[in-house]
Amino acid sequence: MIRVTHRISLDESELQESFIRASGPGGQHVNKTDSAVQLRFDVAASPNIPDDVKARLVRLAGSRMTAAGVLIIVGDTYRSQLRNREDVRERLIDLIRDATVVPKNRRPTKPTYGSQQRRLEGKAKRSAVKQGRRGPADD
Repeated sequence: MIRVTHRISLDESELQESFIRASGPGGQHVNKTDSAVQLRFDVAASPNIPDDVKARLVRLAGSRMTAAGVLIIVGDTYRSQLRNREDVRERLIDLIRDATVVPKNRRPTKPTYGSQQRRLEGKAKRSAVKQGRRGPADD
C-alpha cells in the first residue's frame, strides 16, 4: 500500500508501470535502454479515492487524463530507471494530495470607501497630466 494521506492509500496493484525509451540527449545509453517510466493509474475504477477527490483530480490532471479516466504520467528526467520510477510515483502522490484540498468558496466583496477614493484620485491625476499634454485649442 502506498500512503497518500491519512485516509487515502493506493494499492500497488492499481498502478501499471511500463518502461519505454527516453527521448532527448544521452547518446547510445538513451538509445539502448528503457529507462523512461510510463505510469498508468485508473482513477475512475479506483475504490480508494473518494468521488469528490476524483472530480478535482480530473481537473488538475488536464491532458494527462484519458477519456476513460486513466491518469498517465511519464518520467524520463533521470538516466536511471529506478529514479524515474520514484519520480513518477512521487508526482502521482503529489497530484492526489493536491486534489484532496477543498478549494474555498470566494465570497464577493465590495471595494472599500478608501480604495474607491484612491482610484478616483489616481484617475483625476492622470487626467490632469493628459490635459497638460494637449496643444492649444483652436477657437
